[in-house]
Amino acid sequence: MWRSLVRALGVYKIYERLLEREVKSGNIPNHVAFILDGNRRWATYRGLPPWLGHRYGAERAEEVLKWCYDLGVKTVTLYVLSTENLQRRSRSEVEEILSLLEEKIKQLKSSRELEKRRVRVKFIGDLSLLPETIVSKIKELENYTSRFSDRFLNIAVAYGGRREIVEAVRQLIKDVKTGKLSEEDVDEEVFQRYLYTGDQPYPDPDLVIRTSGEERISNFLLWQIAYSELVFLDVYWPDFRKIDLLRAIRVYQSRHRRFGK
Repeated sequence: MWRSLVRALGVYKIYERLLEREVKSGNIPNHVAFILDGNRRWATYRGLPPWLGHRYGAERAEEVLKWCYDLGVKTVTLYVLSTENLQRRSRSEVEEILSLLEEKIKQLKSSRELEKRRVRVKFIGDLSLLPETIVSKIKELENYTSRFSDRFLNIAVAYGGRREIVEAVRQLIKDVKTGKLSEEDVDEEVFQRYLYTGDQPYPDPDLVIRTSGEERISNFLLWQIAYSELVFLDVYWPDFRKIDLLRAIRVYQSRHRRFGK
């Protein structure tokens, strides 16, 4: 039994290395966005409490970030908590998620990984919906990484795509009224600067990956993913493997992007 297991693991690693070599020889997406779906179902399937699924999911996200940056991806966006999740899930589950978020923010700031890779972190979403203690730690982490610009990490928390667009419109109207911007200046390029990712070199994801088998975008980056390639995987997020990432990027590389043409 053990020999069979070792042999299987050996074959898996060989396949992973070959797949990685193939992917690295192709066009690596500059911006990859992830919809981290399936944490609760992963835990339920194993008879575990939902919060444990979120913890395993958070740990998997740390690994995925390393895989992405090692491959040459410049920007990663993680859809962690939507406004709908925040408002509709049980209070106990939301509290567990927020507690885990606070813990991971502290770990990110204390680790050397962000400094080593020169990653600028930005939290996107309506932070007014979060406890002040978490918001203050978010600001500390953002300020700490503001000097970096080699790579970018967007963490979508209390996020809703429609709300982002509405807030962008409100700010744009305000700037037109105060004379900072003329009505004639407003076009798609100008509008994009008012979005959460508008100040980054790669504001729009080239590739969006959603786990758990669900095939929908769930109010995620509605403007930014207009021309993104979408890949839906039938694996819960805590079980997401490096070969899943490599396969998704290989699918991206096999597609001819038309950008609406």
